[in-house]
Amino acid sequence: MTILYLDCGMGAAGDMLTAALLELLPDPDAFVRSLNVLGLPGVRFEKETVSKCGISGTQMHVLINGEEEGAHEHGHHEEHAHEHHEEHAHDHGHEHHEDHDHGHAHHVHRSLADIEAVVRGLSVPEAVKEDVLAVYKLIAAAESKVHGRPVSEVHFHEVGAMDAVADITAVCLLMNELSPDEVVVSPIAVGSGHVRCAHGILPVPAPATELILRGCPIYAGNAKGELCTPTGAALLVHFAGRFGTLPPMAAKAAGYGMGHKDFEQANCLRALLGQSSGKTDTILELSCNIDDMTGEAVGFATEQLLEAGARDVYTVPIGMKKNRPGLLLRVICVPENRERMLELLFRHTSTLGVRENVMTRYILDRREEVVSTPFGEVRRKISSGFGTVKAKFEYEDLKRIAQSEGIGLGEAQALAERSLRGED
Repeated sequence: MTILYLDCGMGAAGDMLTAALLELLPDPDAFVRSLNVLGLPGVRFEKETVSKCGISGTQMHVLINGEEEGAHEHGHHEEHAHEHHEEHAHDHGHEHHEDHDHGHAHHVHRSLADIEAVVRGLSVPEAVKEDVLAVYKLIAAAESKVHGRPVSEVHFHEVGAMDAVADITAVCLLMNELSPDEVVVSPIAVGSGHVRCAHGILPVPAPATELILRGCPIYAGNAKGELCTPTGAALLVHFAGRFGTLPPMAAKAAGYGMGHKDFEQANCLRALLGQSSGKTDTILELSCNIDDMTGEAVGFATEQLLEAGARDVYTVPIGMKKNRPGLLLRVICVPENRERMLELLFRHTSTLGVRENVMTRYILDRREEVVSTPFGEVRRKISSGFGTVKAKFEYEDLKRIAQSEGIGLGEAQALAERSLRGED
């Protein structure tokens, strides 16, 4: 399977994601040319090779009506990120700045409906349009909640809105082009300190960014300032299959998307594309220590947890305070089943607290085939991946044959194996 790993140790912005993914393609220049004929009003993409801390990578520039957002009559490129609500919804290099009107298109606003009309008119696959709109709606919903206004009343400046749409469209097209089987995103560095925007000085992460990333693993990182923008956050949340560390895979390509601001640490987002011979998922381990329940009560609790969908429940003998023997009760479950498992643990055990570990689980691909024998069909489970193939006959089917024919379980298995080989 193909895995795309996004290393966000210096956060994420739309242009950085575009640049990193672009480097994974065999012909980045051709892709940029295709971006420039999509039909985005007044938008032009340009790429540049830059070096940060000795690392060479790609930096993207989005020009709106011939000018790059953040460079209006300032004599230098300001590292714009995003302006809240009726300000700029864009991100180039990690920082909020005040809105400056220099006779450009800043006074023109676009609503979410206006943006949807632009996206619907693009020359891109329908699936890409849906991705673009889903990402932009994440941003609009966050802005709506931050400012206490309905989404329909959230308006974005013309230049900032098109800048964000350009970044989002580019990333969605690149994800469609790469088509990874799984997208894994590292914990996200969001930065620290404060940033200035049109509404005043705000804490990092900015309120909209924090809302979008709520529930995702984030940390401050070593750099002062805003590292993750709302657009970058929304793109990560939309495409991430899961968050975690780099999974086992054979890397085939790496892309470095450079931000516009310089820090002591290389300001880049790294994308790794590779192959894994097996699958992974996220699993939870819920555990508690018990020293005042009978064996029958523990057995009953175990049954309730398994019936409710726990992947596994087991106990381990432990020594507890005051030299009392006790049990460590562990429940393995999927994240979606967390609340139900916690409810049952507190209801059916004497524990007053439950610990949680979030773990990556490596799993084999599984399939089932049916083997016909003179005494009926026997299911055979086959698992493969990570260089291993395993096969096992279904116990219940072997048990049925053994009981009906008055033979041992081993004989029933031998019968199934002969039938699999075509021997009568």
